[in-house]
Amino acid sequence: MVIAKNKTQIILTPKEKEVLVLVAKGLSNGEIAKKLKISIHTVKSHLESIYIKLKLHNKVQVSVYAILNKLIELDY
Repeated sequence: MVIAKNKTQIILTPKEKEVLVLVAKGLSNGEIAKKLKISIHTVKSHLESIYIKLKLHNKVQVSVYAILNKLIELDY
């Protein structure tokens, strides 16, 4: 997945995108691990990579990023 941020292309792996979307939907690390059939450590590694690539610092910022970039739809 290629994301443009400040005219720079940022590439997330498909698994990083899955983790990003699930974080934005409010799932915990444990729930993400179970859903994707990976370890919690692997979820944390993907999150760290997402934080670095997108220059974010926490799950709230990841969630806002996903919403603003229309990676998820909000259900009202």
